[in-house]
Amino acid sequence: QVQLVESGGGLVQAGGSLRLSCAASGSIFSINDMGWYRQAPGKQRELVAGITSGGSTNYAESVKGRFTISRDNAKNTVYLQMNNLKPEDTAVYYCAAKEYYYLDYNYWGQGTQVTVSS
Repeated sequence: QVQLVESGGGLVQAGGSLRLSCAASGSIFSINDMGWYRQAPGKQRELVAGITSGGSTNYAESVKGRFTISRDNAKNTVYLQMNNLKPEDTAVYYCAAKEYYYLDYNYWGQGTQVTVSS
């Protein structure tokens, strides 16, 4: 089992920045990819950014150039640096982890609210 705990959400004005953190514990040796998803009211959950155990990254088009995902394997923590935030970035952000040999993310954090005011 893997436990994921997010932190760093909050309220920020448009154009501001936030950094989300996600600490993993438990069977961390089984984790391959990690990522951040978000879900806004009335919308489906969407992938924001992902990072493999080797450090390869991918981003949603809407956040490219503004968000950066990084991973500290020594601390079992993944980060999401969010710059130039926009009101449309308002959502609950979820950390996710995918074990080796799994096609989809199979562990989820509890979520952290990010609200961007205009």
